[in-house]
Amino acid sequence: MPNIASVLKAEISRVARKDARAESQPLKKASAQYRSDIAALKRRVLALEKQLGRLARSGRKSAPAASEEEDPRSGLRFSAKGLVAQRRRLDLTAAAAAKLLNVSVQSVYKWEEGKTRPRASQLPAIASLRKMGKREVAVRLAELAG
Repeated sequence: MPNIASVLKAEISRVARKDARAESQPLKKASAQYRSDIAALKRRVLALEKQLGRLARSGRKSAPAASEEEDPRSGLRFSAKGLVAQRRRLDLTAAAAAKLLNVSVQSVYKWEEGKTRPRASQLPAIASLRKMGKREVAVRLAELAG
């Protein structure tokens, strides 16, 4: 014949397990729902990042045209990449280019990095670099030096 204490203990455990299961079941369902929501959000973020990448790539193709600023009065444009290319074509240092343009060396560096843009009054001097050759640059630098 079973001991009344062991029967009572078994019944209390059974009821406790039943109550615990009843309490934890909604939490399990909510947790499963949250996991599926998180997975759906991750998929959506991934799709949006891919779309953003595509837009950025297509935006880069049209960005150089937008970054070249035109002065409506003179029709002159400025491009940081263009200034770098002209300096390389003429084998000029930033200091030499600054002397030719009558600006500081720091201005030339900042223009080339795209941090600042030259004033409209400086655009004609920059445009004149495009028309110069290496010999003319050497002559001009010699005149400015001496």
